[in-house]
Order: sequence, then structure tokens, then C-alpha cells
Amino acid sequence: MTENLHGLKKKCTSTRDGDLTKSKKRSTSEEADSIPISKGLDPHRYKMDYPCLGTCVIINNKNFHQSTQMNTRSGTDVDAALAYKTFSDLGYKITFVNDQTTRDMIRLMRTVSQEDHSSSASFVCVLLSHGDEGVIYGTDGPEKFENLTRYFKGDCCRSLVGKPKLFFIQACRGSDLDDGALIETDSVDDQTTDRIPVEADFLYAYSTAPGYYSWRNTSNGSWFLQSLCEMLQRYRGKLELMQIMTRVNCKVALHFESSSNLPGFSGKKQIPCITSMLTKDFYFPA
Repeated sequence: MTENLHGLKKKCTSTRDGDLTKSKKRSTSEEADSIPISKGLDPHRYKMDYPCLGTCVIINNKNFHQSTQMNTRSGTDVDAALAYKTFSDLGYKITFVNDQTTRDMIRLMRTVSQEDHSSSASFVCVLLSHGDEGVIYGTDGPEKFENLTRYFKGDCCRSLVGKPKLFFIQACRGSDLDDGALIETDSVDDQTTDRIPVEADFLYAYSTAPGYYSWRNTSNGSWFLQSLCEMLQRYRGKLELMQIMTRVNCKVALHFESSSNLPGFSGKKQIPCITSMLTKDFYFPA
């Protein structure tokens, strides 16, 4: 129900709610050949020739009401600043808010969904908060995650129908700890349709698997947001989104490991979890 770090080759110190005090980064080198973005219409690629890339909503919840018994999320401001810079550099118009109650979050999501997105190619939302399975915390308590995303479904937000709606969630999904494990070194004819499922064209990128802790470094931010922003900056315009997310998974899984003064909290691992209902390939602009 809180989030939480170290780097497999990246050493950190954490408390129970996942705050870390120091880390040592391991250098990596990855390459990718640039993939030219076709000017023509590719039926298997989302259309990107809109006047603007779209809106990116960033909700950064750091301080929580005493009644929730949730700790302050030290380090989340680093995540928020990194997300702001990354998605702004990609070309998104940023809507940024801090410390939102559940009512505030719902009101914001409803308001944004009611805007005209006809000129936008996509929509992005970054949620930074405490969480549990199926819920995200406002500063005053938990809210079902689906109550925030439902406003962007096809039957509610017509101007985003057929466009990618991307949600990146840095929050716990339970209290289980991942001990890790030792390792050794159909084609369909093109068709058109008047209707598509209201759940289509969503991607949910969770910082951790269902039921598990999500780790956060008090100095460097969370494992997931660090890795996500690094890979987006490195592979924008070169790799398709799901390929980028696979590299995010690899980075988090192999380069981080928790180190804590609390018994039983050291040597823990984390793996992000991606749920995709995207119907085409999505490339961020180079």
C-alpha cells in the first residue's frame, strides 16, 4: 500500500514505505537503429498528423491526511519533475497538480475528458501516489482506479475514440515483496468498422505486478519513473511503445534491488506490469 528501492548493481537504503536514501548507478549501453516514420497512412500505426500531440495530466500526491495513516512520499517530486520534462519534451501540453483528494482527482479527470481532443493525437496520464490492488490514493483516502479512467472510454470521450490513451501509474498494488530468483548467465485483413469497443486503445503501465510493493528512492525517485523516462528519451521515434515498455521492464527487473534497515525488506525486486488494449503501433515523435 505504499511504494518502495536498490539497483542490482544499484545499492540503496529504504524504509518500510519504500523511501531510499542513497544509490549507486550502474552504467548501461543500449542501441537502436532509427525507424523512419512513414508519411503515408499505415493501417497498423496510429495516425499522428494532428495539430498537437495531446494533453498529459500529471497527478503528484505527496502529503496525505493523517486519517489515512499513509506516509509522506519522499522522492515523488523528483518523479514529477522528470515526468514533466520528459512528456513536455515529447510535445505534450502538461496539466500538473499536487496533493489531490479523491474528489479533486475525479473532478480533474472528468473535466479533461470533456475537453475537445479532436486536434490531439493521444492522451497521457501519469499518476504518482500510494495505492493498493485496484485503487489509487487521493490525499484523503483510496479511490477505485477505474473511477478515474472511465471518463476516457469511447462512450464518454468521443474526441479520443480511436486514439491511444496512455496511463502510467507509480503506486503499490499490494504489500507482497518480490524475493527474486537466480538466473543463468495472427494476421487479419484490413477492414473498416463504424464502431470499436469502448475499452479499446488504452494502455495501463503499472510500476509493479498485482499484489506487490512498488519501490521509491527518496533522492532519485521511483525505479519505474526513472526507467520509463530514460527509455522514452532514448528510444522516442526509434522504437514502438510496447518495445520501449519491454526495455523499461528489463531495466527495473535487472538494475534495481532494495536495501533496507528493516528486517525482511532488503534484496527485494520489482517488475512493472503492462496492460495493453492498443489496437495499433504507437510511436512517440523523434
